[in-house]
Amino acid sequence: MTAHVAKRAHLDYSSMAYTSACGHRPTAQRKRGRTRKGTLEMSSTVGDKSCQTAEGQRLQAAHDAIRHSPRPPKESPSASLLLGTRISASNVERRWNLLPDQQESHALLLDPQTQEQMPAYQGNIENFIGTVKIPVGLAGPLRVHGAHACGDYYIPLATTEAALVASYDRGARLISAAGGCTALLLEEGVGRAPGFAFRSLTDSALFVDWVRNQIENLRHAAAGTTQHGRLLDIAARVEGNHVYLHLQFSTGDAAGQNMVTIATAAVCRYITEHCPVQPHYVLIDANLGHDKKATTHSFLRVRGRGVTAEAIIPEALLVRWLHTTPQDLAKGVQMALAGGVMSGTVGFSGQFANGLAALFLACGQDVACVTESAVGMSRCEITPEGDLYATVTLPNLIVGTVGGGTRLPSQNACLQIMGLAGEGKAHALAEVCAAVCLAGDLSMMAALCSGHFVRAHKVLSRTRARSQAQSQSGE
Repeated sequence: MTAHVAKRAHLDYSSMAYTSACGHRPTAQRKRGRTRKGTLEMSSTVGDKSCQTAEGQRLQAAHDAIRHSPRPPKESPSASLLLGTRISASNVERRWNLLPDQQESHALLLDPQTQEQMPAYQGNIENFIGTVKIPVGLAGPLRVHGAHACGDYYIPLATTEAALVASYDRGARLISAAGGCTALLLEEGVGRAPGFAFRSLTDSALFVDWVRNQIENLRHAAAGTTQHGRLLDIAARVEGNHVYLHLQFSTGDAAGQNMVTIATAAVCRYITEHCPVQPHYVLIDANLGHDKKATTHSFLRVRGRGVTAEAIIPEALLVRWLHTTPQDLAKGVQMALAGGVMSGTVGFSGQFANGLAALFLACGQDVACVTESAVGMSRCEITPEGDLYATVTLPNLIVGTVGGGTRLPSQNACLQIMGLAGEGKAHALAEVCAAVCLAGDLSMMAALCSGHFVRAHKVLSRTRARSQAQSQSGE
């Protein structure tokens, strides 16, 4: 074991063997005996006193705790929930009956309004027992001059994190005071990448050649599953006897992930029924499409909607509103960019994930898609006039205004607040998302550069503690 590795100590949980912090297995005397329940007991004593460091003692204590931890009970497991998709009062109460002494939780999760709206959740959840309330705050107004979004928007953000809404509100109002930001939808498309395994590389090549001559037939197969989606393109990648087909679809106003999965299944079915070179097996998604993953492909191929936004902030406004200068903010961004490069970050941003997660929660988007949606670029520079030019680009924004969670009562209400619910609004929502990310990054980087970042979190997060103390004291 090399010297730098020897400094680390670890437990081998599979054999309960203790490896010392000195990098070698200590001499140990083990006593083996069978207990009444048939379990095997082991005891060990470390022989090398030089290994009795604080770290070694801590790991030995952890080892002993694992050895003496209680065994799981042998009785039968609790009653099954019996997976159900149909939402009814009787089914919901049957599930609650499996949870003894949960009257308070029952009242909070299954409140009268939730009971009244239960049918609206059909198709969005299994084993339904109620709803969780997340606070929603407004940021804005945020003025956007986009190809599809044009006007002043009040942005609903659902979060439990203090200072988040305040940060985006500050950035949004600054952008609006500067005349607004320009936003542009660049491209759109949602992909799915099935994989096909063959006997040899030769079969892989023959398969790719056959696919290239079947594009229209494959488009027809996909079109039979959806009225809103369309197969745009097929790209093949060969890896030995494996072939990956990246299928790119348009999805209308829906986020479209379920849509493209069903369409891809139809394409795969057509291939297996008609291709003269039969694959040994097929995976409907072979992980090349970076679904819910941050990858370097994010900047090479659109997933969802690619958007960009920019704003010019006069120096006087930046000083008055965010208490920093264009020069200081640009230097801070430059340092943070270098830190991101050294840490291996895919893309660069201040807090895209914060704003997108809060907006996705409020507006019924798939929150797991923040993983790829938050991959992007945020940068700024100083104009010849000494003002600040700031821009963001998000190449993989998975958003929609129809289908999925956008139909739920509260989520649809948040889309209605922005005037972005229903058909014909998805492109505008994407441009608004880019503007929101621009507002958030301006505010956060300015807070870091001005030294207000920590103070803002202290003040805003402790407001709750003060209000609770006042309510308890009767003030």
